[in-house]
Amino acid sequence: MARMKASKLYLRTVCARRSKETRQNVLSTKVMKEEKTPFGEQIFGTKDWDSQLLYSTILPIETSKTFPSVETPDEAYQKTFKNCDELLPTLPQTKGWWFGQRFQYHGFWISGFCIRGSMLIHDHFKPRSTDIVVATSPKCGTTWLRALVFFIINRASFDFSDHPLRKANPQDLVPCFESIIHKDGSTSFVDGIPSPRLLSTHLPYSLFPTRMTDDTSACRFVYICRDPKDVFVSKWHFANKLRPKELPPLSLEETFDLFCKGVSHYGPFWDHVLGYWKASVESPKKVLFLKYEDVKKEPLGCVRKVAEFLGVPFTPEEENKEIVEQIVKLCSFESMSNQDVNKLDKRYQQRPVSNSDFFRKGEVGDWVNHLSPQMAEKLDQITEEKLQDTGFNFH
Repeated sequence: MARMKASKLYLRTVCARRSKETRQNVLSTKVMKEEKTPFGEQIFGTKDWDSQLLYSTILPIETSKTFPSVETPDEAYQKTFKNCDELLPTLPQTKGWWFGQRFQYHGFWISGFCIRGSMLIHDHFKPRSTDIVVATSPKCGTTWLRALVFFIINRASFDFSDHPLRKANPQDLVPCFESIIHKDGSTSFVDGIPSPRLLSTHLPYSLFPTRMTDDTSACRFVYICRDPKDVFVSKWHFANKLRPKELPPLSLEETFDLFCKGVSHYGPFWDHVLGYWKASVESPKKVLFLKYEDVKKEPLGCVRKVAEFLGVPFTPEEENKEIVEQIVKLCSFESMSNQDVNKLDKRYQQRPVSNSDFFRKGEVGDWVNHLSPQMAEKLDQITEEKLQDTGFNFH
């Protein structure tokens, strides 16, 4: 029931500027079920927990079905589905950290469901100049950045005391791009979201079509990165939360070796970061690049920076009313983790992650409590080699 309420809240929120009739049409939209092919069933079926996790960002999961359903995706989508199902068996594969397979797609380790989402975006998505994409490598501050961007863009639409962020997890308000592109078996749902559309992604920058990334497109990306040592520790904890009980926990040593080799969700981590970093240098009006540590240290300045980048700077009146301070306060780890909606630890068969799983510590430097000096030195050495001559560093 909580997921149902969150889904409806998302739809009400994104339709705030829409007419009553159109809003009702969106709220009554039927959900769809994935069309499965023999190989697709293996990759996208009930055993692919990543697709379930992603798909549940806006959809109520209260039945035994994995995905929402329509009888038949439109012809264009069916063609992409077919191309994806033919491609996946040809790609290098490895086991995921918690469940399912990862495929090496254009140099990155990604689940089959998200590869298909990437292909749907590439083949069918029609960007708007007002689109905003919140981008991260997993466990770099995704939930925090979603909350900040949502509040900044919608700050005039809601009262602070009754804000949607008090009622829903940020993932329900800024849905996963590579997930919702599947919805309804066509682009009708994504096309129906009123501007500005707020979307979140873990996809590397290089996987987006040029109509979104070249200088002729005005859609914008806000990216946040984090010290790789903290990223690894957070990923390791998160993966063990999501692993089925019948599987043994992942050892720190095993996952550390995989991470160092680049075999992690949407990894290699360094390549993911550098893709967005280089884009931010080449197109600073299109890609804003943030560091988790900087946002923790100077949250007020970073919030103002994001607002300026998105074309909605704070007015003198808003500054006098301390709106920036209110945004920082509500979106802080302490505030968000203590909202009742984010204390929920209920997990569904179709969504083996609860809202509370997205909140662990939110600290800088927690890696010292988990990594040996030798591990830290090895990660620092890899990082130094990966970043050599790029002009970028994590400090």
